[in-house]
Amino acid sequence: MVEVSHLTKKYGDFTAVSDLSFTIEDGLIYGFLGPNGAGKSTTMNIMTGCLSATEGEVIIEGHDIFEEAKEAKKCIGYLPEIPPLYPDLTPVEYLEFVARAKGVPANELDEQIENVMEETGITVYANRLIKNLSKGYKQRVGIAQAIIGRPSLIILDEPTVGLDPKQIIEIRNLIKSLGRKHTVVLSSHILSEVQAICDRVMIISRGKLVAFDAPENLESLMLGEAAIEVKANCGKDVIEPVIQKMDFVTEYDLSEDEGVCTAIVRIGENDRQKMQAEMFRIFGENAVPVFQMTPVKASLEDVFIELTHGSSEPDPEPEDEEVPQEDAEE
Repeated sequence: MVEVSHLTKKYGDFTAVSDLSFTIEDGLIYGFLGPNGAGKSTTMNIMTGCLSATEGEVIIEGHDIFEEAKEAKKCIGYLPEIPPLYPDLTPVEYLEFVARAKGVPANELDEQIENVMEETGITVYANRLIKNLSKGYKQRVGIAQAIIGRPSLIILDEPTVGLDPKQIIEIRNLIKSLGRKHTVVLSSHILSEVQAICDRVMIISRGKLVAFDAPENLESLMLGEAAIEVKANCGKDVIEPVIQKMDFVTEYDLSEDEGVCTAIVRIGENDRQKMQAEMFRIFGENAVPVFQMTPVKASLEDVFIELTHGSSEPDPEPEDEEVPQEDAEE
């Protein structure tokens, strides 16, 4: 489990992360979203011990990332946006180097390397130079280095950026499989990707957490109440009087185009499925030619845009940040 408490990071007068607190439970895949400059990368760099904090604490499996950095980092596997690969090594050579740097015991070295190569699907290219691999397979090697050492927490920063559609699907499936063995925190700008594979979504804006919930629950942040879209082959003058008879309707909007009327009908806190059936009955009794009736849902993109509107300031480059000597030696 990861506990982030009152985390703040300032660069002079600029606050990149402001009093951020959240808890990450074991065994779930978390999506970490935010516009450019919202503080995502700063937060992830602090969580992995690559950056210090101005205030607050990060506890990884009971270890303070600032006070017990070495123990905390053993619990973390990290893939930054640009994978830290050595192009003139083969995957097996590179993974052996990473495993030794992480302190994997010598008697477990070969087994762990074999396991992570199999898990990430790179065994067939184990002895090919990394520089000769495709972008997708380089990303797989990057994920392999993150999971070697058997960390409980995997942090992936934009793992599908720059990949073609086929490679994106393959990496998504790989991340899903990782979620069965590890807790995963995934940063991505592809909202459909997050919605498809994540159990929880965190949205950050201007350094503050503005949403943290399951993707399907975030709909309520936008709609506030259940809504149904109705399409009928008639004009507004036919459908509106019938809608007005429905005492469970709290609000509605009508539009008309080429003989088709579209009504967005809000039904408050009522059971949407039950009310949808009741609407069908009433429209039928009043001879309204309805040909489509569907629930209205807010997409993750709708929620993201609403909650982060106006947040687009870039983070300053942390040029003055020094890596602690013990970190540089690891």
